[in-house]
Amino acid sequence: MAILWFVAFLCFIFLWQWIWNKQSPFKNWPVFGMLPRLLQNAPNVHDHATRFLLDNGGTFEFKGPWFTNMNFVLTCDPTNIHHILSRNFSNYEKGPKFREIFEPVGDGIFTSDSDSWRYQRKLIQSMIKNKKFELFLEKVSRGKVESGLIPILDHVSSNGIEVDLQDVFQRYTFDNVCFMVLGFDPNCLSIDFPQVAHAKAFDQMEKSVFYRHIVPESFWKLQRWLQIGEEKKLSNACKIFDQFVYQCISSKHEELSRSRTLKVEEAKFDLLTACIEQEAEGGEMDGFTKSNKFLRDMVFSLIAAGRDTISSGLTWFLWLVATHPSVEAKIIKEMREHLLVNSEINWGIDEVSKLVYLHGAICESLRLFPPIPFEHLCAIGSDILPSSHRIIPSRRILCSLYSMGRMESLWGEDCLEFKPERWISEQGRIVQVPSYKFIAFNAGPRTCLGKDMSFTQMKIVASTIIWNYRLQLVEVHPILPSLSVVLHMKHGLKVKITKRDL
Repeated sequence: MAILWFVAFLCFIFLWQWIWNKQSPFKNWPVFGMLPRLLQNAPNVHDHATRFLLDNGGTFEFKGPWFTNMNFVLTCDPTNIHHILSRNFSNYEKGPKFREIFEPVGDGIFTSDSDSWRYQRKLIQSMIKNKKFELFLEKVSRGKVESGLIPILDHVSSNGIEVDLQDVFQRYTFDNVCFMVLGFDPNCLSIDFPQVAHAKAFDQMEKSVFYRHIVPESFWKLQRWLQIGEEKKLSNACKIFDQFVYQCISSKHEELSRSRTLKVEEAKFDLLTACIEQEAEGGEMDGFTKSNKFLRDMVFSLIAAGRDTISSGLTWFLWLVATHPSVEAKIIKEMREHLLVNSEINWGIDEVSKLVYLHGAICESLRLFPPIPFEHLCAIGSDILPSSHRIIPSRRILCSLYSMGRMESLWGEDCLEFKPERWISEQGRIVQVPSYKFIAFNAGPRTCLGKDMSFTQMKIVASTIIWNYRLQLVEVHPILPSLSVVLHMKHGLKVKITKRDL
C-alpha cells in the first residue's frame, strides 16, 4: 500500500509540473529543476534569459536540481538593481559561493567584501588618480597603437588577408594592461601573432569559471578533486599564469631594490610600482599587508578589468560601426572637426575627450553588448525587492546587464537599434543616464574605478582605426556571443581591411 501511495504521489507531482510547464518556457522538472532547459539554451543563454525576463516582469526565481545550491533570482528590473546595488548595498555582497566559483581570481577587488574590498578600492583609486600614472597611461596607450596596432593593420591591409579583430584587440589590451599594471610588455601584438602561454592560460581560466556557473557545484568539485575535464584544464592554466605573475612581482622587487629609491620617473609608473611605493612609504595599512599573494590577486583583478572589458567593448563596437555606415560617417566628420590640425590628427587624451558623438556611439554599443553580461551577488539577510520578490539569506542574485539594454520600458520601442543619438542632448552634450539604468560599469559603491580609463583607451583605438581604415566584414561569418563570464564573440570578428583615403 505504501508503494502505491508513493507512486500516486509521484504521478501527482509530474502532472502538476506538466500543467505548470505548459505555461512556462523554463520548465521546472522534478529532481532536475530548471537545469535541463538552462543547458539546452546555454549556446544562446543571454537572449533566452532576456526573452524570459521580459515575459515575467523583469524578475524570475530559477530553481536548480533538488539538493543542490543552484537556486537564484535573476533580474533586469532597474528598481530592483538600484535597490540591490545602491539603496540596500550593505545587504548584498559577493559572498563565499562567489569566491569559491571565482577561486582562480583570488581575493582581489572583484571577489572581496567588507574591509578587504574597501581597502583595495581605496588603494587602487589612489594609484590611478596619481598624475604620474595618468601620464603613463596616455604614453602606453598611444605607444602601443603606433608600434603594434597600426603596423599589424597596415600589414593585413597591404596583403589583402582576413584578420580576426577580436584576437587583435585581445592581444593589444593584454600587452597594454600588463605594461600598465606590471611594467612588462609580453609583446602578444606582433605581425606573426605569437602564441603566448600566459595569455592563453588567462583565456582558459575565464572559460572554466563560466563552466562552474552552469553545472552543479558537486559536479565541478568532483572534477577538481579527480583532476579531470575542465577542472584539470583550469588547474594547469592557473599554474602557468601564476608563474608569470609571481615572476613579474619578483623582478619588480629586484628592480626597485637595485635602484635604491622608489622615486620612479613618470616615464614608467606602472600600478605594481605604485603599490610597492605606497607599501614602502606607509608600510601596513588598515591591517592589510602587501604580501606577494596580495599583489598577485590585485594584479589578476586589474588585468582582467583592463584586458577583457576593453577588448570586448572594442570588438562589438567596431562590428556595429561596420554595419552602420551612417554612424561611421558621423564619427569621421566629428574627428575632422576636432582632431585634425594642419592636416595632422592628434589622438591625445584631451583631444579625444571632445568627441561627443564617438562617446555616445561607444555608450550605445556598451548598452547592447555589455562586456560583463551578469552581475553576481549574494544576500546577507532577508529582504523584499521593490518587485515584491522575497529574498532569503544566502540567496544568490544575478543582475542581467545584457537584458537591461533590451528593455522597451527603459530605452523605447527602438531599444534593439544601434542609435548613438539617444545619448546626445539637443545642446550637443552627452545625456547623463543613471548608473542603475546604464550598468555597463556597475552601479553604487562598486562602480568601476577604471571607467574613464576605459573610455579613453576605446576612443584612441576606435578613432585610429575608423580614421585610417575601412572594415569589410567577411560574408557568412557568424556573429554570436560566447559562453564566458565576458561577452566575447564566439567565433571572433573576421574582417578584411583596406586603407582609407581621406
